[in-house]
Amino acid sequence: METKRIVVKVGTNVLTNKDNRILGPVLRELVRQISVLNERGVEVILVSSGSAIAGKEILGETSIIDPSIRRQVYSSVGQPRMMRHYYSLFHDYGMRCAQVLATKRDFDPGKHRENMVNCYEGLLAEGVTPIANEDDATSLTMSMFSDNDELASLVAELLDVDRLIILSDTNGLYTGHPDDKDSRQLKEVSVNQEVEQYVMASGKKEGEGRGGMASKLKIAKGTARKNIPTYIANGKRENVIVDIIDNKEVGTKFVSEQGIKY
Repeated sequence: METKRIVVKVGTNVLTNKDNRILGPVLRELVRQISVLNERGVEVILVSSGSAIAGKEILGETSIIDPSIRRQVYSSVGQPRMMRHYYSLFHDYGMRCAQVLATKRDFDPGKHRENMVNCYEGLLAEGVTPIANEDDATSLTMSMFSDNDELASLVAELLDVDRLIILSDTNGLYTGHPDDKDSRQLKEVSVNQEVEQYVMASGKKEGEGRGGMASKLKIAKGTARKNIPTYIANGKRENVIVDIIDNKEVGTKFVSEQGIKY
């Protein structure tokens, strides 16, 4: 099947180093790959995390006690910084990008949803790469996405894409901890295959992404169930997105039908 439109979600752990600083070379490699696909006529919608970390890098520790208000402040400060990075990099590759912020209610059937579809389709028609993120400044706790993996899945379904690629800091789904010599990477997983027992709960520090591997697995299966092949792969691996589009065996692929490769 020819790939014409994809969603790429890049997590905070991909965009930052162990000291929680934004990695310029990783951002550049991400945009370079989008430019390669753009030349091939593949439309890319990027769902990017990192605004909370980018904001925390500027503000440092804050006196705000309420964690949700603190997150709103970090994200509001960090979002323009992330977009400045992206704007500059896309410009270097002769491309244009745009910011699309959404809350969960925007995906409810009705005018908000139609309006958002029209915005995305308009941008893509003009050759502009939409960069999506949650509107942390206005999202109510009860209507927040569980994480950007959920946002990416909703955007993928909304825009009827051919593939969803979730970039993480691991190579994919393993049968144990990725660092354990006895664990092996699963190349392909069917939505009906029981693999949940392989996932470890991960502890997250403030400002880091909200989604761990358990969340990614749930989202990947849910999206694949809607006949959108979904991948979990290492975002710090060179050329990872292009290799997936070229059908190389990269990361873990989630499919709706049987045909499992170990």
